[in-house]
Amino acid sequence: MRIPPPLPAELWGQLPAAAQAAVAALVQSYERRLAALQQRVEDLEQRLGQNSTNSSRPPSADPPTVKRAPPRPPSGRRSGGQPGHALQQRPLLAPTQPVVILKPSACRQCGQPLAGTDPQPLRHQVLELPVFRPEVIEYHLHRLPCAACGRTTCAVLPPGVPAGGQGPRLQGAVALLTGAYRLSKRQVEGLCADLLSVPLSAGQVCAVEAEVVAATAPVVAELRDYVQARSANVDETGWWQKEHRAWLWSVVTRGVTVFVLALSRAARVAQELIDPSAGQVITTDRYKGYDWLPLYQRQICWAHLRRDFQAMVDRHNAGSALGAELLLFAEDVFTQWYRVRDGTIQRSTLRKYVDSQRPWFRARLAAGVACGCAKTAAVCRDLLRLEAALWTFTRRDGVEPTNNAAERGFRHPAQWRRSSHGTESAAGSRFVEQILTVVATCRQQGRAVLDYLTTCCHAHQHAQLPPSLLPQKTT
Repeated sequence: MRIPPPLPAELWGQLPAAAQAAVAALVQSYERRLAALQQRVEDLEQRLGQNSTNSSRPPSADPPTVKRAPPRPPSGRRSGGQPGHALQQRPLLAPTQPVVILKPSACRQCGQPLAGTDPQPLRHQVLELPVFRPEVIEYHLHRLPCAACGRTTCAVLPPGVPAGGQGPRLQGAVALLTGAYRLSKRQVEGLCADLLSVPLSAGQVCAVEAEVVAATAPVVAELRDYVQARSANVDETGWWQKEHRAWLWSVVTRGVTVFVLALSRAARVAQELIDPSAGQVITTDRYKGYDWLPLYQRQICWAHLRRDFQAMVDRHNAGSALGAELLLFAEDVFTQWYRVRDGTIQRSTLRKYVDSQRPWFRARLAAGVACGCAKTAAVCRDLLRLEAALWTFTRRDGVEPTNNAAERGFRHPAQWRRSSHGTESAAGSRFVEQILTVVATCRQQGRAVLDYLTTCCHAHQHAQLPPSLLPQKTT
C-alpha cells in the first residue's frame, strides 16, 4: 500500500529512508485503527436498530420508535360480539346447595294466575367462594420413660404423615403458585394467610419446593428418557444461578416438554438431552451447538431466517438488495407452507416447488458471500453450509419450518426470570426445571396440574411411585 507523503514532496524526499518507513508504518497503523473504529461504530448503530423484526429480541423489548402494522380503520360496527359469532358462556357447574325454584304467579300482560312447570327453565347460577379453613390433623407424640432403665422413648409418626407439616394438596398448591404463577416466596406467604388462612413462612415455602422436587424426580427422569428419541423442537435461553451464567434448555415434543437448567451452553448439554440415532428430526436455530446433528435430521427455523433477512435489509448497505430478495422468498415459502398446513395443497407439491427454487436460492446465497457486507456474507456462508437442513419439513410429515413450539414454551420461564432474576442455588434450579417440566407437560395433555402435583406428593409421602406422564400411559 502506497502512503501519500505527509510533507511537501521536496521535504519528504530529504528524509532518510528509515524515517519515511517509520512515518509510513505509523500512518498505516492509524488507518487500520480508524477502519476498526469505523466498523465498531457501524456495529453499534446496527445494534441500536435491532428489534423483534430483525433479531431474536422479544417484542416486549422493542422501543416506541418501532412502527407496527397500522390499525384497521373503524368498521362502523358496535364493539363486542357480532351477529353470528360463536356464543361464549360460562359453563354451568353442579349445584352444591338445594336448587331454588322460581315460578311466576300471574301473566305479565293480563294478570291471570299461572300454573304448571317449565320443562326447560332458564338456569341462573351464582358462584361464591367459601370461607377457607385449613383441615388440621393434630398428632400428640408421647414421650414415656422406661421403668427399667429410665430411657425416654418418643412415639413416631405413622407412615405417610409429612414431617414438614404440610399435606400433599397444600404442597402442590404452593409449588403451583411459585412455579406456574411466578409468585415470590413472600407473596405465597401472604396469599396463603389472606386467602387460605394457612400460616406459612418464606422458609417453609422453600422446604415445600424441595419436597416437590423429590416427589416429581422419578416423573421428570422418565420424561427426559422419553424425549431423547422423539422428534422435537429444541432451544435454549439465558438464566442466572446466583452469580453464575446459566442456560435453560427446552425439548418440546408432541405431548411432552422437558426443561433442563445447566451452567453451560455447550453442545454436550444438547447431546445429553437428545439422541438422533432413532432417526427423528430435531428443529433448532442456527446455533453451532447443534452442528453435531446430521443435516438430514435437522430442520433450521425459518422464522429466525426471516429476521436475519430483515436485518440485511435494515443495514442499508451492499447486502440490503439481496436481503430484500431473500425476505420475499421466505414470505413465499411461508405462504406455500400455510397452504400445506390448511390442507389446500399436498406436502409433495410444496417439495416440488422448493426443489425448483433451490438452485436460485443457492445462487443468491453465493452472491451474498461476495456482497461486501461482512455480516450478510457470514449469514449466507452459514446457510450454504446448512442448506440441506432448510428443507426437511418439505419431506418429513409432522415437521414444521419453525421452532415456534420451543419459543412459545419459553414465554413463561422468561417472565419468571425477569421477576426473580434467576435462582440462588442448585436446589432452586432443580425446582425450576422440574416444575416447568411438569406444568408444561400437564397442560399439553389437558391434565389438572394441581391434582397431579397433589398425587405426586401423596405418593412420595407414602414411599410410592408417582403416576407416569408418558403419553402412552395417560389413557
